[in-house]
Amino acid sequence: MRKNILLIGGSYGIGYSIAELLSKDHNVFVCSRTSEGLENLDVQHIRFDVLADTLVQQQIPSEIHGFVYCPGSINLKPLKMMGLEVFQKDMEVNFFGLVKTVREIMPKMAKGASMVFFSTVATGTGMPFHTSVAAAKGAVEGFARSLAAEYAPDLRVNVIAPSLVDTPLAGRLLSNDKKRELMALRHPLKRIGSPRDIAKCARFLLGEDSDWMSGEVVGVDGGLSNLNVN
Repeated sequence: MRKNILLIGGSYGIGYSIAELLSKDHNVFVCSRTSEGLENLDVQHIRFDVLADTLVQQQIPSEIHGFVYCPGSINLKPLKMMGLEVFQKDMEVNFFGLVKTVREIMPKMAKGASMVFFSTVATGTGMPFHTSVAAAKGAVEGFARSLAAEYAPDLRVNVIAPSLVDTPLAGRLLSNDKKRELMALRHPLKRIGSPRDIAKCARFLLGEDSDWMSGEVVGVDGGLSNLNVN
C-alpha cells in the first residue's frame, strides 16, 4: 500500500534522506521553505515556513498515514553567552512549531498512522553547552509521550534522538578534517552519523515492522548515550 507521508522540512540533511528513501514506495509531501535539491526526487513540494504559515491553507492530502517533523537547531554555547532570545527561538523552531503543526493535521491522521519527531542525545545525556537545544528537545520528548498515550491505539508517536550527524546544520562543528576526526572518536562506533542512518530509523518507525512501538525515544547515536569504551 502506498501511504501518504507528510514531511515538515525535507529539502536537505536528514529530511531529504527520509524523502529520498520513502518516495520510492509512498506518496511523499515535503513542506519546506525551498524546493532546491528536490528536483530529482518523486515528491510533491509545498512551500511552507513552519513559523509563519499554516498547513490548513496548503494542498496537503486529506488522509495522512505518516508524519515527520524535521526542523531543528544547534546552538552550542555556554549559558552565559546565550540570552533568553536564544532559548525562545530554539523553543519556537523545535517545539512550538511542532505543536502548531500537529494540531493542524490531527483531523487528517488516518487510523493506525505513525508520527516521528526528533530529539537529541543531549537530552538524556547531559552535555556542556547544550542547555538550549536540550531543553527544547526535552519538551519534544515529553509532548510525544503524552500524545502517544492520549491517541493510543489509533495513532503511534515515536522520537529519534541522534548524536552528531553530517548535515548542513552541523557544518560549523565539522568544518575541517581535524574536527571531524575528533567528533568521530567521541562515539563508541568511531564515526559521525550520516543522514541515511537516521532516515532508515524513521522509515522503520513509520512502517508496519514497528507497529508495536509507541511513546519511545530511540537513540541513533553511534553508542554515545549508553556505551563507555574510552
